[in-house]
Amino acid sequence: MTPDNHDRPLQGLLVLDFCQFLSGPLATLRLADMGARVVKIERPGSGDIGRTLYLSDTDVHGENTLFHAINRNKESFAADLKNPRDLEALHKLIARADVMVQNFRPGVIERLKLDYDSLSTINPRLVYGSITGYGDAAAWRERPGQDLLAQARSGLMWLSGDEQDPPTPMALAVADMFAGHNLCEGILACLVRRGVTGRGGLVETSLLESLIDFQFEVLTTHMNDGRRPPRRSGYRNAHAYLAAPYGVYDTADGHLALAMGSLAVLGKLLGIPELEKIKDSTEGFLRRDELKRLIANRLRAHTTEHWLSILDPADIWCAEVLDWPKMFASEGFKQLEMVQTLQDARGLQILTTRLPIRFGHHILKSPKLAPKVGEHTEAIKKEFGLG
Repeated sequence: MTPDNHDRPLQGLLVLDFCQFLSGPLATLRLADMGARVVKIERPGSGDIGRTLYLSDTDVHGENTLFHAINRNKESFAADLKNPRDLEALHKLIARADVMVQNFRPGVIERLKLDYDSLSTINPRLVYGSITGYGDAAAWRERPGQDLLAQARSGLMWLSGDEQDPPTPMALAVADMFAGHNLCEGILACLVRRGVTGRGGLVETSLLESLIDFQFEVLTTHMNDGRRPPRRSGYRNAHAYLAAPYGVYDTADGHLALAMGSLAVLGKLLGIPELEKIKDSTEGFLRRDELKRLIANRLRAHTTEHWLSILDPADIWCAEVLDWPKMFASEGFKQLEMVQTLQDARGLQILTTRLPIRFGHHILKSPKLAPKVGEHTEAIKKEFGLG
């Protein structure tokens, strides 16, 4: 069940989105999904560069599917940020806004006089969100703030893949995604403070800071155990700091994931006498690759369903490894109702996922496709008296 907009927690807030690509638009997407009115400020004509940044050869009337997914339910206001008349109109709009978000390269927003210090004099209640590549790290300030490059500088690539593999990036834009989520979290916190004090504020994060925080669990271990480098398993690595059996294994007809657990108990259930003798969890780490190979050789003998019928009743932490078709077909996925249809007045449609947060047992869906460049410019000018 989806409540109407009046039941969404951010209903009534006006957000101005000066962002491009993925990280900033993801933050404002979350605000839009939760009921905020998000106006995307775009350059006339071409708009957000993300409109033509393709992940595949699939598009929707000349624009990529990702752009529509991440800019759904937003309005578009076309403005040339170097045009004095357009800037004057934007200043009037900013004076009425609750939130503004930008992810320009450092120095650009200051030259445009659209930085927080300049705009807080126009609107002291403004909550201003900013994403950069590297935050206050002056050594990297001028370097491109891009997801793969941030992963490269974060140390993250030494956690994935097996020990003999080269540095292995995560195959998703995790820096962008975590930065967007972190910025959204900070904006919401600042809005709560504004509700108490009436004062807005500046919220900042970066791709690199977000990736460092993402690794806080293992970095905390690293900083407190003599700063030893992480040692990836040489066989079926799934976590550089966890012992066998933690990993993914072949079965006769698929794959099975095994999380942490007693090797002795697992050995008895699988029929591996060598595992039954292990009583010390430290041994599971020191002999990690050897023990994983024993497990792998045994699991290949039968189907995934066979092993699940043995391991599930014994409360062993395990799961079949699903590909996307199997995930979509699973009963659990269907029960989550994670898919929504986006559409516009012309009947164009794409499928995407929904906000993964529920409020009062309700799921929230936002069915509008991303706007065309400047689609709402004239209506917004008229509404706010921008001339």
